[in-house]
Amino acid sequence: MKYLYLWLLLALPTLGRAQTAGLDTTRGRYYQPVFASASVTRDVAYGSATTYAGATQTLLMDVYQPAGDTVQRRPLIIFAHGGGFIAGTKADAYPVAFCTRLARLGYVVASIEYRLGYAATGFGAAADTAKIAAAALRGGFDMKAAVRYFRQDAAGPKTYRIQPSYVVAAGSSAGAFAALETGYLDKASEVPSYLDLAALGGIEGNSGSPGYSSAVAAVINLSGATESPSIIEAGNAPLCSAHGTADTTVPYFQGRIGSLLPPKYVYGSGRLNPRAASLGITNVLRRFSKAGHVPFEASQAYADTVFWTVRDFLRPLLKRSGVALAARAAAAPAVFQAYPNPAREVVQLALPADFAHLGEAELLDVTGRVVRRFRPQAPTEQLPRGGLPAGLYALRFAGQAPVRVVFE
Repeated sequence: MKYLYLWLLLALPTLGRAQTAGLDTTRGRYYQPVFASASVTRDVAYGSATTYAGATQTLLMDVYQPAGDTVQRRPLIIFAHGGGFIAGTKADAYPVAFCTRLARLGYVVASIEYRLGYAATGFGAAADTAKIAAAALRGGFDMKAAVRYFRQDAAGPKTYRIQPSYVVAAGSSAGAFAALETGYLDKASEVPSYLDLAALGGIEGNSGSPGYSSAVAAVINLSGATESPSIIEAGNAPLCSAHGTADTTVPYFQGRIGSLLPPKYVYGSGRLNPRAASLGITNVLRRFSKAGHVPFEASQAYADTVFWTVRDFLRPLLKRSGVALAARAAAAPAVFQAYPNPAREVVQLALPADFAHLGEAELLDVTGRVVRRFRPQAPTEQLPRGGLPAGLYALRFAGQAPVRVVFE
């Protein structure tokens, strides 16, 4: 029996890197357009959320699938359009072309709409910086909800037949801001202090499908940026970027966002990919010398280069084990212990003396579904099994490495 548990612990797909086998990439799949066309399911509701103006918006997406495909477990790419958080739709020319090409390779691709808009009070005002930062967060929260939506479907009806360990966040311009936040913004401490994170929905947002992981296998950043390169940490998902060096809308290196947006200082691909490289994170940067903003949306030559770059970046990742469902990979060891492990009825938790800063704990099953939440009341705490079935779980606190829990 102990050898069975050892195997299960090594196989756990919810901690660090999952041990599931890579996807089948033979016969040209994910490299050549092995499918003649893509089928599109339009206006799929994946969640709802409150806009900056206080209205409730139903979040919609178009789902592209390889026409006639029979494979039961397929990688998923979630793509967010550009438009400066004030314009753009999932049906714009570039998202349609890009998603169709990826679907013909064998991917399932979701082109999402997300909340747009902010109330600007005048360029140069500090309030405007907060408003555009909040708009970026809302976009990231909506994309996280889309990730969770597909994980929930994979745990239930399997409508889209996706492999939940292989979900990629992607976007162009403003959509790339959302993808970067989906992939790397996973701690409250990484959110600017001038924002009311709780009012915005917490670090995961509240746009839909709570209780499932929003972790992704990779991030595709097309002409995007972040508040700070430091949100990329050791153990995070691989990064693929494409960016024009003469971009005056979203800076290649760093600077204020362009003339159509309220002022906000950001860091572009020329800072993000070197940050990833310094941490040992797999990354690719396609640098378009002297090109402006999103040249791939105006030129077929640039569009082809971006497509081939993304294709060649993703395909080797599909051969690897999948990524964390229950928690994002963490470089540091867990700050708490759980014992005995395996246990029959109760697991004892040993927490640090300043345990209160850890906040709420979550227990997740092997599908990444949250099965229990609680807030510790003392440095020594008990985790009763209750009605949970025997099996493997992951116990986590936000921003901390998870711990395996096994109930016999």
